[in-house]
Parts: sequence; structure tokens; C-alpha cells
Amino acid sequence: MNSELQTFLEDLQKAFESNTLVKATLGKTRGKTQELKNIYIRPVELKEGVRLSFTYRYATNDQVKNYDLAGALEEIQKYLGQSLMRMHLFTIEYDAEITINKKGKGHRRESDASFKKAVIESHDHQKKQFVSVNSDFLKELEITNEQSQIRKGRSDKFKQINKFVEIVDGLIKQTEMDEIRIADMGSGKGYLTFALYDYLKNNLKKNVEVDGIELRPDLIEKCNAIAKKMNFEQLSFKEGSIQNTELKDINVLIALHACDTATDDAIYKGIEAGAELIICSPCCHKQIRKAIQVDSDEQPMLKYGIHLERQAEMITDTIRALILELNGYESKVFEFINSEHTGKNLMITAVKSSRMVDSDKLVSQIEGLKNQYGIKEHYLETLIKS
Repeated sequence: MNSELQTFLEDLQKAFESNTLVKATLGKTRGKTQELKNIYIRPVELKEGVRLSFTYRYATNDQVKNYDLAGALEEIQKYLGQSLMRMHLFTIEYDAEITINKKGKGHRRESDASFKKAVIESHDHQKKQFVSVNSDFLKELEITNEQSQIRKGRSDKFKQINKFVEIVDGLIKQTEMDEIRIADMGSGKGYLTFALYDYLKNNLKKNVEVDGIELRPDLIEKCNAIAKKMNFEQLSFKEGSIQNTELKDINVLIALHACDTATDDAIYKGIEAGAELIICSPCCHKQIRKAIQVDSDEQPMLKYGIHLERQAEMITDTIRALILELNGYESKVFEFINSEHTGKNLMITAVKSSRMVDSDKLVSQIEGLKNQYGIKEHYLETLIKS
């Protein structure tokens, strides 16, 4: 083993042992025919103690295996410099990267830490409930009855609420926000708004202030009445649209099921406000669907409406995530709950990062996608440029 790789693995070991390790990744495949695309590594708490969980990402599926430190270091050496030529190490003290060239020599680079906290997730088999069925606000929202039982037909909504709070809990733990000021754009009936406020305020004991922004006066009146009845003093609902609401002093922006370009308006508002955390669940993707200009003979898949719709969704949300990264965020796109519970199950999350932005690469990726599908401009780009 060359000295650069030896030192890099020693750094991983020190970070693991000192609980400063956030995650590590292996990528940059050698050869285009490789089925294994990358490996994602993170610490997890198991019954046997803290272990390193490896997610092997293949072209068609993911596989997960857990190792103790010695086994993890041995496993890394099987791939790094063999089929995967680059490794990133993320700790709360620094980020580091090593690239192995064809001759087996390693080149190391180091930069400021992207993350402020290292969170070790528990992988026991007991599923944590982030929202209690005994919560009084659930009765007021008609999710549960007077006996604190979930009403018939409301089970899916309860699961969605619980999963949403779980996701936000994990994202909050990646930041160092002592005071949390949230704008929930398009808060609707307030299901998720009430649950999140209750969890942050009463479970985590955070100093939290939440504004629900909604267009419909009847929902605003109803939600404010429930907030008053629950003594949720720092939760209020106000009339306004995503596009026209001025946001000041917020560090979390939420926009769930905002239709078409309203999601872009929300993302832009979050970026403009310097929010540390942006959470969106897109709905409808009309702008890009209409903007796609391709020859159906060259891309016959897109002559079928359902395929065009799904492709438009992927293009829209990929460009959104890339634009967020271009503006200094670490973004993710994923299904936040099974489609059997809700059809609107895609989520984009973005956590503000101090990591250096490769602007040229990101701009090239965005332009490449647009050129491939004959798209002149993504709506979010017009907002950023204005």
C-alpha cells in the first residue's frame, strides 16, 4: 500500500474512533463496464456497537453490508485503486479527497469541513414514532378520534406526517441552529406544520418559530384557532402566496406540493433568504414538459405521453438540485414515503454547506441536460438571474 493511501485510511480510522466521521464515499470507476458505480459509507449504531455501513450502488440495485473498523478498512482496500479510483472523507474537522492514478500513486486534497455535526444513526429494528397518536392537535385536525385512535382512512396521512418529521429531525441534526425560524409555504390544512412545531418545541425543546403561509382565508382562520387552543404560541398562519411573501430572518424553508413553478419560487425564496435548510416536495412539472423540444424519431420513448411526463419530472427536479448545489447547498432527491401512501412522494432537500462549489462542472451539467432535450431555460434559472 502506498504511503498516501495508508495515511488516508489512518485519517478515516481516527475520525471513526473520535466520533468525528460524518461519511465517506468511493467513486470514479475504472472502466466504463463496471457494474459497481460507487460505495457510500456511514457510521451506524447496531446492537453490537458502532459499525460502518457500506451501501454498494450498482447500476440496477443497492446492497448494504455492515463492518467493524478492521473489516471496513480491509473492504476499502479491495476497491480503492482497483475498480474505484477516488475516495472522499467527510469529518466535522475537515474534508479530504484522495485520487489514485493508473500507476497506483495517490494524490490527496483537503478542504474546510462541509458538516458541523456527526450523527450516528441507530439501526435497531424498533421503528421510532416521531409523532405520538396521543397528541391533541391530531384530534383537532381529525387524524385521530377522542380515544386517540387513528380514524378510518387517515392512516396514510399519519404515516406521511410521521415520516416528514423524521426526515426534518435528521436534517436539523446536520446543522447547528440554536434558534429555528421556519416558513412553511403553502401550509394548507397544517398537518405537517403542527406536527413539526410540536416535535421541535416539545420533544427537542428547541427555540422555534413557525409561520404557515397560505392563500385560503378559511384555512388560515381554522389553523390559527387550533394553534391558539393548543397554546402553540410561536406558531401562526398568515395569508400570502409563495411568490409575493417577503421572507426575513428565516433559516428553514418548507414548500410541500407546490404546483409546477411555485416550487421554483419557493426554492428561490429560500436561497435569497440564506436559509440553512430548504425542503420541497414538488407537484406537477408543466414548465419543462412544455419546454422539451426533441425529435420523437430520435428519442421514440418521448412520443408516449406518460414517458414524457415522467422524464419531465426527472429533468425538472435534477436541474433544481443542481442549481441548489451551484448556490452552496448539498442537495438530495428521494422518495420520502412509499407511493402506496401518497402519489406526491418525491422530496428535494438542501442543506447549506461550506464545501467548495465546482461551478464550471455544475453549469456544464445543467446546460448538458437542457441541450439534450432542447430546453431553452429552466424557470428557476430565470429567478436566479433576475
